[in-house]
Amino acid sequence: MGSFFKTQKARKTRNSEEKLTNPHLARKAAENLENLKSKKPLIHNITNFVVMNYTANALLACGASPVMAHAHEEVEEMVSFAGALVLNIGTLTPYWIESMIKAGKKANAVHVPIILDPVGSGATKLRTDSAKRLINELSITVVRGNASEVLSLAQKDSKTKGVDSLHSVDDAADAAIRLAKELGTTLAITGATDLVTDGERIHRISNGHELMGIITGTGCTATALIGAFLAVDSDPVEATSTALAFFGLAGEHAASKAKKPGSFQIALLDALFSIEKKQLEGGANISVSVVNNNEK
Repeated sequence: MGSFFKTQKARKTRNSEEKLTNPHLARKAAENLENLKSKKPLIHNITNFVVMNYTANALLACGASPVMAHAHEEVEEMVSFAGALVLNIGTLTPYWIESMIKAGKKANAVHVPIILDPVGSGATKLRTDSAKRLINELSITVVRGNASEVLSLAQKDSKTKGVDSLHSVDDAADAAIRLAKELGTTLAITGATDLVTDGERIHRISNGHELMGIITGTGCTATALIGAFLAVDSDPVEATSTALAFFGLAGEHAASKAKKPGSFQIALLDALFSIEKKQLEGGANISVSVVNNNEK
């Protein structure tokens, strides 16, 4: 759930000219992966039924320690010793939203970073209202969604098609910059070229493969991996960008070995396990620009 990769070509934005792959961020990606494998942080997920098994395996493959816990009676205790909290509304119920609020407030109190995946926001009133409630009541570190989901948080009448995006990353870029600034958070929009911004900095990540868009759960997996990188990197923009570069590179590696969705899904897990520090430093494709003053 949560569309990750679409085949539209990224268009030029009105922001300042982007540089080629940023060497600092390529090194940072490698360092974050190395720290993740050595520290093995606990990542607390309150996520959807569709992806629980796959995202847990993805987190294990890259070195993190996943836990799926949503009972009201334990979420506050569990998040207290987690490295990050992942909130995903893919198969939401009012009970689960209350679990997210309880866990999120405790995470804020003990300074555990939170990443929100507003799956399907804009499709129904329940999803949109729940995503906005989480953003309003909690201090969210990162919000990751597709373009339509992000637009639904910024624009009252924006719609999405189920959990799939009706818009391109560039359609939502300006709205994401404004929303990130307004909320004091980091926004990540995933698509053919991912965009990450805190309203000041803009990172674009060009790793990935089109097969990532035709298996379920890649968007949710990207969110979980961002949570893992947040557990070892205190800069949300850099943690998010390096996580997406890592995941996209894993998709590229998987596609070199598997050409169809079923085998690709397994090859992707293998790639998340196999990619080494030097490979990530050499393969991360992250460019950097800044927001022009007249766009703030």
